[in-house]
Amino acid sequence: MFQTINRYIGASLFLFLLGFIAIIPFPVLYGISNFFSWLLGSVFKYRRKVIEDNLKKSDLSLSDDEREQTINAYYRNLSDIILEGLKSFSMSRKTVIKRHKVLNPEVLNQFHEQGKSVIVVTGHIGNWEWGSLSAGIFTNYNVVAFYSPMRNKPIDKMMRWSRSRFGTILSPTKRTTNTFAENKSKPTLYLMAADQSPSKVKTAHWINFLGRTTGFLHGPEKHARNNNYPVVFADIERKKRGYYELNLSVLTEKPQETDHGEITRQYATVLENYIRKHPDNWLWSHRRWKRKPPQQLQS
Repeated sequence: MFQTINRYIGASLFLFLLGFIAIIPFPVLYGISNFFSWLLGSVFKYRRKVIEDNLKKSDLSLSDDEREQTINAYYRNLSDIILEGLKSFSMSRKTVIKRHKVLNPEVLNQFHEQGKSVIVVTGHIGNWEWGSLSAGIFTNYNVVAFYSPMRNKPIDKMMRWSRSRFGTILSPTKRTTNTFAENKSKPTLYLMAADQSPSKVKTAHWINFLGRTTGFLHGPEKHARNNNYPVVFADIERKKRGYYELNLSVLTEKPQETDHGEITRQYATVLENYIRKHPDNWLWSHRRWKRKPPQQLQS
């Protein structure tokens, strides 16, 4: 009973916060973000050791000053993403089109015209949160985005409502295989963020990434090969605060003709190139390397 009460208290506070964020203009939002960024980085030092360790062990070759600048810029990026995520609850279709622009939707349109489903992979780069909104606007596809449900069910319900407002269907990651099967009969665009740490070491693809042996989720490649769906990478670049441009590039049109692990290696390469250009725009606070490779890969 007390857990239920706490959930609804949390949901009520969340609604109050959403109402406040909804009425303030974007310039004020980023003023708040500046302050929130300072709290995260200087007061709470949110996952500071994780961020420092990840940056030091990568091969970005940053000096101490450059690393400190990247960390400070990262906290501002994280703060912006959090507040922009809350702002998405009240963003209009017109605002999404203006602020999360897909530069070359024809990359997807060509596959849709052929009646082909497609898997769009990205990473935790730029503003990935708005992708579930813009995908339903810029394409004619049936759009499915995979997500991890939140423990607070009332808040989870609100999050699902927000992300699906412009046509995107939200599916829990644990139902990924079933979701592909259920949408087999219609051209579907599947949105998959593929840079999380894999839960299963044995099925992961192990690749040299940022100078470290890194495990990647096997799901995107597995489903692409099983269904022979083209795989497209979405590069999400911040042009200025609150404005993003998405550039789409085809990783493969015929997955079943690729070698095992090749699609994942291609994905890792384009993601790494992005991170090298925009090191502060990736999720360094994530414990990306907490999984260790199988023993035979360590030797």
